[in-house]
Amino acid sequence: MKYIGTTETGKVFEEPIAVTDASGKRHIFRRIHVYLKTETRDGDNQIFIIANLPKRVASAKIIAEIYRKRWKIETSFQELEKWFNSEINTLGYPPAALFGFCVALISYMISAVIKAALCAVHGVEKIEVEVSGFYVADEISGVYRGMMVAIQNEEWKVFRNYTLSEFSDFLLRLSENVKLARFRKHPRGPEKKPKKRKYDPKTPHVSTAKLIAMRKK
Repeated sequence: MKYIGTTETGKVFEEPIAVTDASGKRHIFRRIHVYLKTETRDGDNQIFIIANLPKRVASAKIIAEIYRKRWKIETSFQELEKWFNSEINTLGYPPAALFGFCVALISYMISAVIKAALCAVHGVEKIEVEVSGFYVADEISGVYRGMMVAIQNEEWKVFRNYTLSEFSDFLLRLSENVKLARFRKHPRGPEKKPKKRKYDPKTPHVSTAKLIAMRKK
């Protein structure tokens, strides 16, 4: 194993490994070993990354940095499932399930653009900490149908000729008028410990299972 250097998360090492597949063919991969400065939420203090990228394409440090950002992708799919119902249990047919997932994916892209515009105007930290993605998704799903009825198709054609810069400026102007208080998160407070029951010998607790057993006898 060869020491490569350090990143924001820890020390990076690398070594070549050989893997033989089911057909007997031998493959050479790179195993990147990162000793973490801070443990993960699961308590791990080191991670291993298997890569087949050539060194000329990506160094071990770059791969370690890219892997560190994977949580953004994982979080995106979690939000897809939670806010946009991307995993619908009743869609038993694979094409229907795939279609439902794709619709949710496009919806998430729209949500991501809205979030980026809000971050540009109100600040990344404020939006990330205070604004609820659930309420934003609920606003889109609740207002969209009425908006499409109230605003005629002709009114939307103006956006066809917008350049990317013009459309970005338009989103920023809209973001300035958004009342963030309507979409504020409501974090759950610490759970209260249940009150300890006082035992009273005059009124002892009798389980339902015990009563049923006595009745059967």
